[in-house]
Amino acid sequence: MKTLNKIILESIGQALQQLRGNRLRSFLSLLGISIGIFCIIGVLSAVDSLEDNVRGSLEKLGNNIVYVKKWPWADASDNWWNYMKRPNPDHGDYEAVTEKSRYASLTAYHVVIGFKTLKFNSNSVERTILIGASEGFAEMFKIEFAQGRYFSPAEYHYGANKIILGYKVAEGLFGPIDPLGRSVKLSGRTYEVIGIIEQAGDDLINPLDFDDCIVVSYPNARSLANLKANQIFDATVTVKASDNVGLDELKDELTGILRAHHRLKPKQEEDFSLNEMSMIASFMDSFFGLLNILGWLIGGFSMVVGGVSVANIMFVSVKERTNIIGIKKALGARRYMILLEFLIESIILCLIGGLMGLLFVFLITKILTVVIGFDIYLDLGNIMVGIGFSVFIGVVAGFIPAMQAARMDPVEAMRQQ
Repeated sequence: MKTLNKIILESIGQALQQLRGNRLRSFLSLLGISIGIFCIIGVLSAVDSLEDNVRGSLEKLGNNIVYVKKWPWADASDNWWNYMKRPNPDHGDYEAVTEKSRYASLTAYHVVIGFKTLKFNSNSVERTILIGASEGFAEMFKIEFAQGRYFSPAEYHYGANKIILGYKVAEGLFGPIDPLGRSVKLSGRTYEVIGIIEQAGDDLINPLDFDDCIVVSYPNARSLANLKANQIFDATVTVKASDNVGLDELKDELTGILRAHHRLKPKQEEDFSLNEMSMIASFMDSFFGLLNILGWLIGGFSMVVGGVSVANIMFVSVKERTNIIGIKKALGARRYMILLEFLIESIILCLIGGLMGLLFVFLITKILTVVIGFDIYLDLGNIMVGIGFSVFIGVVAGFIPAMQAARMDPVEAMRQQ
């Protein structure tokens, strides 16, 4: 153990001596390692940060929810024309599911009607997205209110002229004025503002961004627009599974209910799609996996260049210390001691280059987080990957020079000047 500690200390000293004695050569050699680690860990950190942000956003939609829609989320085939001819899910589908499903704990329905202009006195906000929503809409999507509330059962049932505004719509229309209880004009009709939806977060992808939306009850929406299934932008029946009910069970039940409601014959294909978050998650796995591979490829080339440079340093180091190696072997130093000495020296050099690369990654992530407002972080896992890869390159780059030194004949080595 004493001998091993001595070898390690001597190797660290030799590595530092190489850096001090040949600053430019060592810097250029370690630059390849630093750039390689920077590319690999930088891409891994960016991808991990992006993936956490995106997955966190999608999880807000719920992993136990089925979305009945016209279009499938996961089909990348050329069947778009067949999907285009499908009807949008309608309120009748929602009623059928609500009435007949035994596996659903909550159902909701909403239609995206299109862009509208909302007015308050002389102020107006154009291209607001009008949504007609059912009673369970706010609970299903976990909508939080900055002010006010959702529609009461009576307001919903009678289709009262009540409206809920997205945060940006309210801000643009009212400014510092309290919007609750104010009257606004929509399509020539007067509506009372009863709620303001909380501002969306800073997530890169926010599927629950209602900032530019306005929401009315579905019964009221029917008096504003023609809600025939083929004359609206989008419609969705959302079904949340009960506790201890799998999505496959729920989807099987929904398929039976909707086929019966649409009066489809046994051999007819479904004219609806049942979507779930796992479909998007599968796509995300492929996408982020591709980004990780790209990072490894880019960094790999730099690491190869850096590894060759470190190997050259070690060959030069062996050549310069041939006489000393011969003396050590003549005094009883064994092969493994010489081998370990040069391997550890190579590893130390690569570790210094790797730590430089990790430092660059840390600084860049902090700068980008401030500049773009998106949290990019360097986690412990990626730091360990960077250190581990640096050690691996050190072993690979230093192995042949170390073996060359370990196999030297002591007499021949001492004769070298």
